[in-house]
Parts: sequence; structure tokens; C-alpha cells
Amino acid sequence: MANQQIKTWFITGAARGLGFQVATSAAAAGDNIVVTGRNIETLRAAYSAYGDNVLLLELDVCRHDQVEACVKQAADHFGRIDVLVNNAGYGQLGIFEEIAAPKIEMQFNTNVFGLMAVTRAVLPYMRQQKAGHIINLSSIGGVAGFDGASVYCATKFAVEGFSESLALEVKQFGIGVTIVEPGFFRTDFLDPSSVSYGDTKLEDYQAYSEQVIGSYQSHNHQQAGDPVKFGQVIAKLTNEANPPLHFAAGSDAIELVGKAYQGRLKELIDWAHLSTTTDIE
Repeated sequence: MANQQIKTWFITGAARGLGFQVATSAAAAGDNIVVTGRNIETLRAAYSAYGDNVLLLELDVCRHDQVEACVKQAADHFGRIDVLVNNAGYGQLGIFEEIAAPKIEMQFNTNVFGLMAVTRAVLPYMRQQKAGHIINLSSIGGVAGFDGASVYCATKFAVEGFSESLALEVKQFGIGVTIVEPGFFRTDFLDPSSVSYGDTKLEDYQAYSEQVIGSYQSHNHQQAGDPVKFGQVIAKLTNEANPPLHFAAGSDAIELVGKAYQGRLKELIDWAHLSTTTDIE
């Protein structure tokens, strides 16, 4: 979307963190913003300084009936939806064997199925417009696995695969998709109010688990990434004529994603001699 016309954004998980910064950056540029979150009072407090170009809607992305209603209300209010930012999510960290199945299901319900539900609700409006930009928040954990993050990384890898395939399907309608892979930003992501760890403690993992959790906790509010600058950059991306399919956000993301790609390419080449033996002669 190369022109600078006023756009209408629909942003999930916009009460705080990266979602809030994206919303306020877009609002500052004069765009119309639909900000959603699970608690309407929290949204009202966060956006008390903003005017009629910001619409506040209570939305839990896990409630698919609520998703449909909110998207319709947003489209009816502003007439269209140009940019969808699927930001709602949280980190289920901890050792896989120490995380109970219901917590794993909850992580997927929010980070993956909720994202898909909102996308499904918005796409008919974008198809009708023959234009739109979907921005799906993945993570560096959607490119490479991390200690004590198997469940979280699984959801972000799912977001990557879904988004890459979706981009091929909707390109014909003038709809673009960008997968954003943030590094570590100074938000509440690692704060007890957001992050979750495992319920069960297994003796075999005790030392390892304590080390991993301690490392994450030591980085809480010490991350290098600036959320304000993140919001500004995402707003800029929506004005690009050819926005990228993948966008790594942060110098740490460039380093970690680069290493992951290099490692995968090396492994591919190293084992190509065996891989090619599976062809029918």
C-alpha cells in the first residue's frame, strides 16, 4: 500500500506492549484505528487521550462468535478494514514435559486459532475491496527453537506456515501478508502478568528448568528492543509498495534468524548426498 491515504486498522491485543505502540503510531499518522483487547476498561484507560479516529472494542480472540461481531462492527463503523494486525498472544514457556495439556491447548487457541479466526473474519472485507494488508506477529521463536519454549515456538512456527501459504492464496485479491519476527523487546512479555510456565516439576529437569526460567526472568524489562520504534516501523511497512513477506524486527532478530537460516542451509547441503538417494531411478 504505497499511497498515504487514510487507512483503517484492526489490531488485536492492543491494550499494551507492541500492539499498543503499533496502534498509537498509526493513530498519530491520522489513520483510523480499531483497537481490541479482553478488557474494555483497560482499553479506555490506555486510549483516553485519543479521539474519534480510535474505536475501542472488547475482544477475546478465543471467542470466535465475538470475533465475527467485532470485525463487523469495525467495518460498519469505518467502512472498511485496510490493515489487520494479529498481535494478540502470550508466551507459554517452560519445559514441554512440565506443561499440562490444557495449557498447551490454551496457547494454541490464542496464538494460532485466535489469529486464524480474526483473519477469517476480516478476509471477506478485504476481498471485496480487492486490497488489504495482513500483519501476523510471529517471533524469532517462529524461525528457531529456544530452550524452555517448545510450546510457544510451536505456535509461532504454525503462524509462519499459515501466513506463507495464506499469502499465496490471497495475493490474487490484492491482499498482502507480512510475518513479523520480533526479537526481544522491552514489553511485559516476560512479566508474571503475561508469561506462563509449566505446572509440573520433574526431577530430571530440575537444574535445567531452573536455569532456563532464571535466564528468562533476568531479561524481564531488560530487553534491547524499543517498543515505540517497533510501532513506528510497522506503520511505515504498511506504506511500502511491496512490503516483505518476512520482517525480522531488531538487531538481535537479524543475528538469530540469520544463524538459523545459515545452519539450516548447511545441514541441507551436508545431507544432500543422502537426501537425493530417495528419488525413483
